[in-house]
Amino acid sequence: MAKLNLKSITREAKKEIERSKNLKDLDFIFKKYLGKKSEVSQALRLFKDLSGKEKQKIGKEINTFKNSFKKEIKNKIERIKKEDNKVSGKKDWFDITIPGKKIESGHLHPLTMTKRRIEEIFQKMGFEIAQGSEIETAWYNFDALNIPTDHPARDAWNTLWLKEKDKNGEQFLLRTHTSPMQIHYMEKHNPPLRLIVPGKTFRREATDASHNFQFYQVEGLMVDKNVSIPHLKAVISNFFRLFFNKKVEVRLRPDFFPFTEPSFEISMSCLACGGKGCKVCKKTGWLEMGGSGMIHPNVLKACKLDPKKWQGWAFGFGWDRLAMMRYKIKEIRMFNAGNLRFLKQF
Repeated sequence: MAKLNLKSITREAKKEIERSKNLKDLDFIFKKYLGKKSEVSQALRLFKDLSGKEKQKIGKEINTFKNSFKKEIKNKIERIKKEDNKVSGKKDWFDITIPGKKIESGHLHPLTMTKRRIEEIFQKMGFEIAQGSEIETAWYNFDALNIPTDHPARDAWNTLWLKEKDKNGEQFLLRTHTSPMQIHYMEKHNPPLRLIVPGKTFRREATDASHNFQFYQVEGLMVDKNVSIPHLKAVISNFFRLFFNKKVEVRLRPDFFPFTEPSFEISMSCLACGGKGCKVCKKTGWLEMGGSGMIHPNVLKACKLDPKKWQGWAFGFGWDRLAMMRYKIKEIRMFNAGNLRFLKQF
C-alpha cells in the first residue's frame, strides 16, 4: 500500500476549498479528495492487506482527515450561502438543486361529473339541453308558472329578491327553480318539445344534511299532442336506472304544485342506507328528489299555446341529491365546503 501523505493532502484540500466560489466548485473538490477515484479511496481498497497496527494507525489518520475535510466543506457552504443572500437581498437561502414538488393535476368536481352524466343520459333519450339566466323577474319565476301574488313562495322567507328592477319597473330575484326557462323556451319554440334545463337555484332557507340555500336543479319538459303520466314515469325510471346503473325504486305520490295538474312528488329509494333509514332520508328509507306533473293549462296559455291542442309534463329535481346517492355522501354541505380531502376522493 502506497504511503499517503495526508498532511500534504490536507493542506492542498484547504487551499482549494478557500479558492472555491460556488457549490459547483465544492462538489468537484469533494469528489477529488473523497470520490471513488481519489487517493484516499484507492488507499482504502488496499487497507485489508495491512497488519493490525498499521490498520489502526492509518485508519485513525484517514478518519481525522475525512472529518476535518467535511467540516471545511460545510463551513465553506455556509459562507457561500451568506454571500449569496447578501447579493440577492434574500433572507433565506434556497437550494435550487433540491427536486421540486410534483404538480398535482386537477379533476372534475363531483357535481360537474353528475351534471355531465345527467346531460348524457337525457340526450340519448332525445332531449335537448337549454340554459337559463340565474336572475329572473317575478313574471317568469312566478306569474307565468301560475303562481299567484299571494303564494307563500313569493315571501321573503323563501325568495332572495334584488334591489335592481327591469325597464318595466319589475323587481329582479334569484331564481328559486329552473322552471322559468320553460316559459322562455316555449315562447320561442313551437311544439313538440323535449328538453332539460340544468342550473343553479337559490332559496332563503336553513341548511341541513340534505338542504342548502344554493343548490342545483335539473328541469325536464315534454310537450306534444299525446303525452301522459305513464310517459313521465317511464322517462324518470329509465333515467334513474341508467344513472345509478342499477334498478332503483321510484315512487310518485300525489302532491300540489301551481304549475302542474295533477302533481306528483318524485321519490326514490335511499341508496345511502339501502332503504333502511338514515339522516339523509330522515329515517324513511325514501329520498324526495323533486316534483312533477302534467303542465297546467294556464302555463301553456302564458306561452300562447292552446291547451286543447297541446299537453305536456314537467319534472324538476336536484342533482346535488343525485350526487349524494351516487357517491354515498350524507352531507350536502360538503360539496361547497372547499375541503380538498373530501374532493380528492372523486
